[in-house]
Amino acid sequence: MGRIFAVELEGRCYRCKFCRTHLALADDLISRTFHCRRGKAYLFTNAVNTTTGPPEERMMLSGMHTVADIFCCCCGQILGWKYESAHEKSQKYKEGKFVLERGSIVDDIDFSTEFYIDSRTSMSDSEDA
Repeated sequence: MGRIFAVELEGRCYRCKFCRTHLALADDLISRTFHCRRGKAYLFTNAVNTTTGPPEERMMLSGMHTVADIFCCCCGQILGWKYESAHEKSQKYKEGKFVLERGSIVDDIDFSTEFYIDSRTSMSDSEDA
């Protein structure tokens, strides 16, 4: 296997929860109302730094779709799926779109608050004496 060159996104983005690789821009978010087996999921117009598994027919809440699981290209974690095709006319808008499971991603806002450092001044040991 060759060396992986990950795309660095500019602007607010969503990252892989496990290795922090950039995955999708917040501007590409279409919907936060999707659901997966493990909870909430988000629909995006585009996703980067992913690899795609083989397409398969899958019955979803909205009907039968041809989907392919997507994985982080850096750590290999499953992130969600890509809609290859929809069988029902009303679901055609999903074709070519990506669903990222909320439990597998973090927002840049989540990422920045995770490493909060208390900036309040405190007394040192020498000041106690």
